[in-house]
Parts: sequence; structure tokens; C-alpha cells
Amino acid sequence: MNIIIPMAGMGKRMRPHTLTTPKPLIPIAGKPIVQRLVEDIVATCNEKVDEIAFIIGPGFGKEVEAHLCKVAEALGAKGRICYQEQALGTAHAILCAADSLKGNVFIAFADTLFKATFSIDTSKDAIVWTQRVDDPSAFGVVKLTANNEIAAFVEKPKEFVSDLAIIGVYYFRDGEGLRKELQRLVDEDIKLKGEYQITDAMEHMLNTGVKFYMDQVDEWLDCGNKDATVYTNQRILDIKKDKEQMLATTAKIDNSVIIAPCFIGENVVVINSVIGPYVSLEDGVQVADSRISNSIIQAQTVVKNAGFENSLLGKNVIYTEKPGELSLGDFSTQS
Repeated sequence: MNIIIPMAGMGKRMRPHTLTTPKPLIPIAGKPIVQRLVEDIVATCNEKVDEIAFIIGPGFGKEVEAHLCKVAEALGAKGRICYQEQALGTAHAILCAADSLKGNVFIAFADTLFKATFSIDTSKDAIVWTQRVDDPSAFGVVKLTANNEIAAFVEKPKEFVSDLAIIGVYYFRDGEGLRKELQRLVDEDIKLKGEYQITDAMEHMLNTGVKFYMDQVDEWLDCGNKDATVYTNQRILDIKKDKEQMLATTAKIDNSVIIAPCFIGENVVVINSVIGPYVSLEDGVQVADSRISNSIIQAQTVVKNAGFENSLLGKNVIYTEKPGELSLGDFSTQS
């Protein structure tokens, strides 16, 4: 099986953080979002993964590309880097990994994490994963037949047809067939609001005899904005607290209290502070005389004399004496 991870989006709702760090590389409990995504897919789907294709923007840089390939290799797969030069929609993004669209293919967009346990039935033509939502009008949804086959894909329905939202996770038995459908959209210039959409390809496949089935995840965790990302960090800390090392041996905790669950990275220094619950302090963070809860503080940031919660601080920030709720980008200074 090949895994395809589209992750070239600009992450505009996460600015200023995504001005310097691509959104899928923002850390959640010590690991970038995209790394957690592919690790969970490989651990969950019970299939041998041959290749993981990461579809990135042209400005991500060689260091990011090398890290992504290393993530794939650690999971026993070949890493492939593909480029999406223009943001032309979900179908266009997947087609940028055309060489990986062969055989069994699993696709997951890298702005979401999910909690699930499933075994893919590789005999099925296609599977679309969903989650029940309170407001279906904000999502693409699936309409089902009596035997759980998908009868239709409906984009942001104004009237209720289903509350099963498509979360951006798919399986296709025939990767080559999917590639042809995506290419057809481009060749015939079939767009929705100026973009090529995977739902248009799937609708055509459905109408030409491909059978789509629905499956559900236990929990869908969005990383689309600051509040959602901080909440996702909270949930991942809860889920992974007994499965992963959450306190680095090189961390120095002096006259301080750590209220679990928290992630404390390599060479973190915490002095005269109360940290937690639900805080991630990435590598090299220094905190002194502060009270922090439900927050993510990225690498090499310094925080002094502060009190805040529900916050996201970027890398190399210097922050003192401004309690409240924060969203500071990389290399900021606030005092």
C-alpha cells in the first residue's frame, strides 16, 4: 500500500505561526502534526506500507524534505517528495503524487488527526472516512444506502441530507483508476470555485460503477486554527500519555510542579513555575516564575514572569509579564 499526504496548503488561519513553519510541521505533544498522522495511519491500518508520498509547497526547504523522508524510513517505507506549485484544489494536490497512485492507496490530508482502530478491507473499491457533526452545512457529507454504501457526495448541504462529514481520509483499491479520474478533471477543466476537487472525481467514479463505502473514526481532531490546535494537543496528551515518553531525561525541573499530562522536551529548563495540565514544552524551552496551562510552547522559546492558558507560542520567542491568552509567531519578543 502507498500512503499519500497532501500538505502544501498555506495555513492562513494559523498565521503568524505558518509564516515561518508549514502548518503540518507544528508540533503536537512533541511531534509534528504530519509525523503523528503517518505514524497513526501505519499503526492503525494493519497493511504493509511501501511508500509515503508527501505533497509539499516549493518553499518548504531541504531540511523539511529530509525530515519527512526520515519519518517514512522509520516506518519501513520509502519517502517520496512531490511538489504542488499552485494551490488548485484537493484533486490537483493528490495528482501531484501521480507516480505513487498505483495499487492500493491511502490518502490523508495533513491538517487533521484522528483516533481510530480499523482494518482496511482491501477488497472494497473505495472507503471514505467520516465523523458525525452538529452542523453538516459546513462540510462535505455522504448520503448512504441501507447497506452502508455511499449513494452520493453532497458539498455543504443547505438542507439536511446527512450528518456524516468527510474528514479527508480515503482508501482506493485502484490507484491507477483514481489517477485517471483526477487527470480527467484537469484535462476537462472541471472546477468548483476555481479548484479541482476530489469529490468531483469520486462522484464521477460512483456514477460509473465504483462502489464507495463509509467508515467512521472514533474522534476527529482538527488543527485548522490556534484554538483547535491547542485542543488537539490536549487530546493527544491524554491519548498518548501512557504510550510515549513525555518527560525528556535532559529536562531540568527546579522548584516547580508539573501537572500531568504534559510533554517536556529535550533540554527544557523550568524554574519556580507551575506547568500543566495539557502543556507541551518543545526542545530547549526555558520557563521561569510562570504559571502555564493548556498551551504549546515551541522550541527555544523563553518565558518569564508569565501566566497564561489556551496559548500557542512559536519558536525562539521571548515573552515576559503579559498574562492572558496568546498566539505569537516565531522569533517574536513580547515584554
